[in-house]
Amino acid sequence: MTQKPDLKLFFSLVIVGIVWGTTYLGIRIAVETIPPWFITSIRQGIAALIVLTILLSRKQLSWIGWDNLKYQLIPSLLMIVLANGFTTIAEQTVPSGLTSIMSALSPVVIFICSILFRIQRPSWKGLIGVLLGFLGVVFIFRNGLGDILDPNYKTGILFLSIAILSWSIGTVYSKKHTHKSNNIALNLFYQFSISAIIQFILAIIFSSKTDVSLWSFRSVFAVLYLAVFGSVLAFFCYHYALKRVTAVQISILNYVNTIIAVFLGWLLLNETITTDFIIATALIILGVFIINYKKK
Repeated sequence: MTQKPDLKLFFSLVIVGIVWGTTYLGIRIAVETIPPWFITSIRQGIAALIVLTILLSRKQLSWIGWDNLKYQLIPSLLMIVLANGFTTIAEQTVPSGLTSIMSALSPVVIFICSILFRIQRPSWKGLIGVLLGFLGVVFIFRNGLGDILDPNYKTGILFLSIAILSWSIGTVYSKKHTHKSNNIALNLFYQFSISAIIQFILAIIFSSKTDVSLWSFRSVFAVLYLAVFGSVLAFFCYHYALKRVTAVQISILNYVNTIIAVFLGWLLLNETITTDFIIATALIILGVFIINYKKK
């Protein structure tokens, strides 16, 4: 008997790949006039309010208990406060191409962490697939690899490194504990609320003298986009998919994000799609196929 395809899972993965592929552009526009911690705190605050409205309309808002709160606190700190926050800070100085290369390291880190935390068995298939995808991303930006050694990017690279490690550990942790609660919206409400409060405190500490009147409309609009699509929609789809596939399988969407980012550069900024990009895309698709291939 043939198993029916999970269309919800398919569309969740597509949404995550496309939306998070656009967030690099959104963050870049937002940091033009708005301090990073204000961007992240407003983004998660709006996201929390949207999810709260959904929960109230469904009469699902409730206290999740101290044990579940602990489970939501850790991914909130790792994936939203640190990973999202530090990536936003890094994009003030680090070029988007270099950010894509660095972010593409997360599937490799998640693959290693998944083995260390014993939620996935080590396999040559998984390792080869992850490395092929990463090689594809590096191939796109091979002419800019020297930027990693640029002293002007030293602080940004450090922030990105912390963000990648935090996101990877948070993803593996979420996968390990994803069975302990089925209400994704309720969990995300607590995650967004916790992170918004922490990030707002950091915004007051590090950007207390910011002049709101200098915030441009396009930056504010970018923050709204990041909140509605980058946080609420994409995070919901991400956690939905994480319940159904391995952490490594969903992490390879980082490679798809890079393809989307380059495509948007071609579509919106008239950037040229080169032969390197086509070869890199083939490598990424091959890596994705190898990781997900099953004889059945």
